[in-house]
Amino acid sequence: MQLLTFNVAGQPYAIESRRVIEVLPLVPARPLPQVPDYLLGIFTYRGSLVPLVDLARRFGVAAASERLSTRVIVVEYPRPVTDEPALQKDDKDEAPAGGLVRLGLVAENVIAVRAAEEAAASLPPLRLPAAEYLDRVYRLGGGTVQLIDISRLLPAELLAGLPSVAAAAGTRS
Repeated sequence: MQLLTFNVAGQPYAIESRRVIEVLPLVPARPLPQVPDYLLGIFTYRGSLVPLVDLARRFGVAAASERLSTRVIVVEYPRPVTDEPALQKDDKDEAPAGGLVRLGLVAENVIAVRAAEEAAASLPPLRLPAAEYLDRVYRLGGGTVQLIDISRLLPAELLAGLPSVAAAAGTRS
């Protein structure tokens, strides 16, 4: 497994690089009314509207600083299908029955892709109701990095309102 590492509020985090489509410079978002403050709005990515999430605000701290190293990580993952479990596919690259969710994640100091062979698991996930997206903590190099489960980043009621990415092959253009 490969991990893309970055910082949120000065702390190191990572996501699985297989979920990363592209890393972009910080882009402006069109604000949306009546959404949580961590949902900055939507932006156009290759002809599609994509929600933009400030990871720092999602974690309950001050907004990400607008620096040269602040980036948008465009990710994609299978949409959970909760009402028809028989239709769900496991976490493979196949298109799931519920379609795909695409998000832009704002993070600071998007640093590097590191091989999981370099990382040794040191702490299992803590399933906290307010932070279900926090996953395992790994020892990586001289410090630790916490994995973010992007499929748990948004509450179900917010996720339900987001459009699915077309499941056809070639949507990753």
